Amino acid sequence: MAMPNGKVFLVGAGPGDPGLLTLKGRDCLAQADVVVYDRLINPALLDYASRDAEKVYVGKAPHRHALNQEEINKLLVDLARRGKKVVRLKGGDPFVFGRGGEEALALKAAGIPFEVIPGVTAAVAVPAYAGIPVTHRGLASSVAFITGNEDPGKENSAINWEGLAGAVDTLVFLMGMANLPTIVGRLLACGREPATPVALIRWGTRAEQETLTGTLGDIEARAREAGFSNPAVIVVGRVVSLRSKLAWLEGKPLFGRRVVVTRPRNQAETMAQELAALGAEVLLFPAIEIRPPADWEALDAALAEIKGFDWLIFTSANGVRFFWQRLQEKRFDVRLLAHLKIAAIGPATSRALEERGLYPDWRPQEYVAEAVAAGLGPQLKGRRVLLPRADIARPFLAENLRRQGAEVVEIAAYRTVKATNDVDILREMLEKGKIAAVTFTSSSTVRSFLETLGDKGLHLMKNVDIFCLGPITAATAIEMGLKVTATAAEYTEEGLIRTMLEYYISRGTGEAK
Repeated sequence: MAMPNGKVFLVGAGPGDPGLLTLKGRDCLAQADVVVYDRLINPALLDYASRDAEKVYVGKAPHRHALNQEEINKLLVDLARRGKKVVRLKGGDPFVFGRGGEEALALKAAGIPFEVIPGVTAAVAVPAYAGIPVTHRGLASSVAFITGNEDPGKENSAINWEGLAGAVDTLVFLMGMANLPTIVGRLLACGREPATPVALIRWGTRAEQETLTGTLGDIEARAREAGFSNPAVIVVGRVVSLRSKLAWLEGKPLFGRRVVVTRPRNQAETMAQELAALGAEVLLFPAIEIRPPADWEALDAALAEIKGFDWLIFTSANGVRFFWQRLQEKRFDVRLLAHLKIAAIGPATSRALEERGLYPDWRPQEYVAEAVAAGLGPQLKGRRVLLPRADIARPFLAENLRRQGAEVVEIAAYRTVKATNDVDILREMLEKGKIAAVTFTSSSTVRSFLETLGDKGLHLMKNVDIFCLGPITAATAIEMGLKVTATAAEYTEEGLIRTMLEYYISRGTGEAK
């Protein structure tokens, strides 16, 4: 019996900023069996795909193609015929110089069902990120998108240069840097004024975004002097003059910096959003994963005798989450906790408790085990304490409380394990100097991150700024051979971001990475 065909989704990924992916595109990625992606795709977008999804790179660079277009068409058909749900992830919009129409026709001819999920085209988004509206009242009421890749040696151009030069206010050329002399020459020959403003925007919406402005009369010389190259968008027209007033991205304090966040994926979203709002491009590379304990026996035993405890101490939000999960799975009546005093280290831990209707009786001013031992320890003499925490947590707290006379039952409420990532992308970015900073929020993130990078990890990290949450994490980083740039005095996610921000502001804009 023949296998029923799968389906192909031609998904526009936008120009680079992962935040510009559409909601429908994100949903398609989450359900895909296979993702077939291009060269200019931001690797952060692949995080939306399932861990089990196959990722197939088909990037096409000038003079160097992983697969040619006919081979890509055949690949999509073959995958669908194997019953796969395929996302063809394409930069910008699939139908705006993306050759999506060719792929759709090939699928149609093969009888493969497909859908087109439009994306934010670079022709609009890249100028917008450079502070250039492609239309503007009084300056431009028409706009044209033109391929910049047409062979300049063609005897008869398919582009109506006279019509473009004389009838369209704003001209946007995609991937045209190699043909810049031809583009400028044609427009001037067809009557466009040499004083017409021009902008070249390279790697628009990405950390490497760079904008060069001039006029049709001097932009070639300026581009040669600056060594400007693809991938770039060329904007021609009076709207370019608005950039001096409307440029908004470059003014953000972390603009031009790509920051790696190593927190577990389920905890990294808020931090990533806040860094992005400050202008950074965020690469999520979770060094660790948080999982349930190998077995619940120890926690179940503690819950069975919960009335025999006096204090419950949580050292992390993860401890709260898994403790509560087990309560629900065992259908444990939360009223049986009413007699307990509860302590929480840090605001995130306190928030996790408060979301569940529990309000800590005690919190240290400093969010480390040493502060708990010093501040709470004297109150716990002769008391029985339940301490649900990570399997690899430092033994200091339990040992110190015991020395002060407390009876401490320490149990592993969750495990910390090394995460599985596509390390090749990160290594390549580090080798090319495309990573500005890496953040570490715990000792385990430091160890797992360097272990994942392998033997050359320290060498790859030598020019990267390292930001650590708290002195324990920083000490581990130094012990492992890293040079710590700054340590957050406030041991919270917010404190870590603030520390990074203050560091870069104190340095001025500096050289973006």
